[in-house]
Amino acid sequence: MLKHKARSALLWSGAEILLRQGFYIVVTIVLARLLAPEVFGTVALLYLFGGLANVFVDGGFSAALIQRKDITHTDESTVFWFNLLMATLLGLAFCVSAPAFARFYGQPVLVPLVMLLALNLFLSALSAIHTTLLTRHLEFRLQMKISVAAGLVSGVVAIAMAWAGYGIWALAAQVLVATSVNTVLLWLLHAWRPARVFSMESVRRLFAFGGYLMIAALMDVFYTRVYSLLIGKMHGVRELGFYNRADGAREMPMGILGSLLASVAFPVFSAAAGDREQLRKGVRFSIRSLMLLNIPMMLGLLAVSGPLIVGLFGQKWQPAVPVLQVMCLASLLAPLLMLNLQVLKAQGHSHLFFRLEVFKKVLGTLFLVAGAFFGVLGIVWSTVLFTLIAFLINAHYTGRFLDYGPRAQIMDCLPVLALAVPMALLVGWLEQRWQTDMALLELVVLAGVGAGMFLSMAWLLRLPHLAETISWFRSRPR
Repeated sequence: MLKHKARSALLWSGAEILLRQGFYIVVTIVLARLLAPEVFGTVALLYLFGGLANVFVDGGFSAALIQRKDITHTDESTVFWFNLLMATLLGLAFCVSAPAFARFYGQPVLVPLVMLLALNLFLSALSAIHTTLLTRHLEFRLQMKISVAAGLVSGVVAIAMAWAGYGIWALAAQVLVATSVNTVLLWLLHAWRPARVFSMESVRRLFAFGGYLMIAALMDVFYTRVYSLLIGKMHGVRELGFYNRADGAREMPMGILGSLLASVAFPVFSAAAGDREQLRKGVRFSIRSLMLLNIPMMLGLLAVSGPLIVGLFGQKWQPAVPVLQVMCLASLLAPLLMLNLQVLKAQGHSHLFFRLEVFKKVLGTLFLVAGAFFGVLGIVWSTVLFTLIAFLINAHYTGRFLDYGPRAQIMDCLPVLALAVPMALLVGWLEQRWQTDMALLELVVLAGVGAGMFLSMAWLLRLPHLAETISWFRSRPR
């Protein structure tokens, strides 16, 4: 039963993510051709504060509502009012600190942008509980429809404003319109409504689990987004713009996998947490299936990074190519990091989760600071080293709880790596020898060659990962 529910959730969540990411990619390509790197760099300065604010507003309660079995309407309503209170307080704090933030970076336009961020935070808090409840029950069909509508409307508005010459305000409008449409539609199409109740007992009970996750999430957001502040201050908003676009290109495939993991893995693993063997099988299958996608995608993206950046975004973004190539190496193990953490959360080990995140983020920050002295590429290379160490730490505890540790996980990935490496080498060799001004055509041909070669080898050599994944999707309830 859980297997079929998980497959349904994965299909609907996957459809939602593919459509949403598809709209996002198209809009990003158009905006990158219309706007300068400095515009993207300036907006990227706000990523850290937006991410931290969203974590504070949530308070770790979403994860607690998903993980716990004994949730009441009082619990849900309490979380809703808590979200609104935190969003209001943080929004006011943002408005007060906006002038100082703008002076620090010498960017006066950051003052109104920070105020718009505060408004966006409040709008997002209004619908956070709706999204959490849909995720808890693995109901992704409605989320798909709403996300697609929000992405379409916000994308059209952003492109129209960029075309009309509004510059940075096009990017700001895209975020605000997407959140507004998402919130309105969730309230119109989802039946849940808050009660006029606030229970401190609910806060204490949920925070006992979610509080540690909140602090861990704060550290994770700070670590992953402090890059923007560091690059913007040390190397300027133009260099930050190149970093931002390289990260955006990497997120095209990684965003899909990451969103699937975040939306489906935790609730599914939580449902299986009481059955150790079932959970172990689910985690192993997830790793084998996701790495079947991730390894060839990341190595292929590394090989075609030049025509991808120039073909999609334009020649002015050429300096982002080497940054993207190193990012692809750092992303090879990303699904393993996320899945191993989902296991800890699903089994209720929030204290251990918190301690691990503290240690890893302190270590990662040291790598980041050291890498910053060697420029943007130094920062990105520091993430490669940190990702490897973080994987070994996360997988160690999966080995302890499920007898599926780092060595077993790496062995499960090696057959895919053995096929993906020659594919990437061939594509890279062809890219070096194909000198053409039609970068987009080059990208399409090289991507087709790479995908065709990998899938053909996987099929001919009977790669078990591929057979397992196909069998899983073909299976039907009995």
